[in-house]
Amino acid sequence: MRKINVGLIGFGNIGCGAVKILQQRKSLLAQKIGIEIAVKKICDKELTLKRDVTVNKDCLVREADEIINDPQIDIVVELIGGINPAKEFILAALKKGKHVVTANKALLAEHGNELFSVASERGKNIYFEASVGAGIPIIKSIKEGLVANKFNSIFGIVNGTSNYVLTQMSRENCSLASAIKSAKLKGFAEKDPTLDIEGIDSAHKLVLLTYLAFGRIVALKDIFIEGISHISASDIAYAKDLGYEIKLLAIVKKEGNELEVRVHPTFLPSEHLLSSVDGVFNAIYVSSDLAGELMFYGPGAGQLSAASGVVSDIVDLTQDIKAGLFRPTLNSIDDSSIKGLRQIGEFENKYYIRIMAVDKPGVLAKISGILAKFGISIASVTQKERLKSQVVPVVMVTHEVKEKNLRGALKMIGKLSDIKEKPVAIRIEGV
Repeated sequence: MRKINVGLIGFGNIGCGAVKILQQRKSLLAQKIGIEIAVKKICDKELTLKRDVTVNKDCLVREADEIINDPQIDIVVELIGGINPAKEFILAALKKGKHVVTANKALLAEHGNELFSVASERGKNIYFEASVGAGIPIIKSIKEGLVANKFNSIFGIVNGTSNYVLTQMSRENCSLASAIKSAKLKGFAEKDPTLDIEGIDSAHKLVLLTYLAFGRIVALKDIFIEGISHISASDIAYAKDLGYEIKLLAIVKKEGNELEVRVHPTFLPSEHLLSSVDGVFNAIYVSSDLAGELMFYGPGAGQLSAASGVVSDIVDLTQDIKAGLFRPTLNSIDDSSIKGLRQIGEFENKYYIRIMAVDKPGVLAKISGILAKFGISIASVTQKERLKSQVVPVVMVTHEVKEKNLRGALKMIGKLSDIKEKPVAIRIEGV
């Protein structure tokens, strides 16, 4: 039986999981694909740490070059994360004639053009299933299962940390800080969770989903990104009163001949499928012309979930090598009907607005007058209970309005002497 050798760079949580799966399912995989997959070398700077998988010490190395320059290694798996030196390792592996598997969404989002170009020139592939949704097979589904489809939109809950935080705030009626503390204690959040809470991690994944569905790699700087740090427990409570749930969504959708690409907290109707996705789970909601509306759901993190995606890529590459095939990593075709990206000011949405105003006659009239000046029509307005400071939340839901008009109105409202906090606006989708 033919053997394919794998070299692993990064023996952390996911790396251990991948090795564990390849060891425990070695016989099963060999029976299914007719090839033996062997982990020949593993590179990590910390080789003395106790891990939950046992490997032959002879295969452990400290320098990535020992894997990259080994002519017997067919596939290099990069699982160290970050930009450097991961980028250099992947480029070197490709130039040495090796295929690459990675879960590094940040690297691919920021340097994907260069990496995929080098891979294509060398007739090699970069596979990255675990970079979005861990073990959820969303990338393979878009590339293969939905290959005949044209896509209308993708809405994704693609960050488990932020979703856990919002779920905790909803269930426990607690503050953002308290929910983040809980996430850290349970191991769902990093020591510094900024990338998750501020939507950067979701944006990295959105870059990849956008390319797969619409054939364009969008620069991170061109994505509108807003995190959940301004969301309060009261916003979540008001959302429920209005029949909504708040989720941090990564969104790409085609509007006319433009693409909207954005990450932000979103009001979703309580009956929407994404509204029921809680905790660290991820879900990607895909709308296409042939298959219709589909939702892919599962754990967005976890050792074996992410490692399952890595092993899936290894098996796919192994089968390609066996067959002598070269399938381009990204076979998406640029949608020629798309002329560009829609600027944030031109986005049109319904909005939830919360304004903290002094409770006295005439204030609501001033607010309504400014909204009318900017052509903003109100679907509903509620003045909530008076607080001890005699400041009350004025909660509104608008009809569809352009973002630039809403921003202009809220900026003017925020300058009123009777407004005590910066107004909060959250976009409404799914209605």
